[in-house]
Amino acid sequence: MNHSIRLTINGAPREVELDDPRVTLLDLLRERLELTGTKKGCDRGQCGACTILVDGRRVLSCLSLALSFDGAEILTIEGLARGGELHPVQAAFIAHDGFQCGYCTPGQIMSAVGLIAEAQAGGDPERVREGMSGNLCRCGAYAGITEAVIEAHGTIAAEREKAA
Repeated sequence: MNHSIRLTINGAPREVELDDPRVTLLDLLRERLELTGTKKGCDRGQCGACTILVDGRRVLSCLSLALSFDGAEILTIEGLARGGELHPVQAAFIAHDGFQCGYCTPGQIMSAVGLIAEAQAGGDPERVREGMSGNLCRCGAYAGITEAVIEAHGTIAAEREKAA
């Protein structure tokens, strides 16, 4: 039995037919919609490589059934930059060498965007590390990641203040 779901993915409305109700959001994005920036790491929700934003909240897409997100707004790494300009988190990751091999980077960046939006970490390195603890980096780029999140938080806060 086919199921039809409607999603807004990176700002674009999509209607998708699912022939299997067990399709994960990760597999839908990567295999059906060819959005391969979101990575399949452990496929068990332990590494965070598959982190995306759903309705503004961080979600491990490997553990999430696509069918349960009918009507949701999804943001992946492909939709983060605007008009050719990197998102402040992306720019900060580059500036602080927040990656080495890069495999975990899309999930790290999406988690950082979600963490900053949740306004729970601020500029406190300990709170940033705690807030990002669900995202693993096998290369050990944690110092750069923490610095990048703190810088991006400051940049985003300054942009909000300027706009207000």
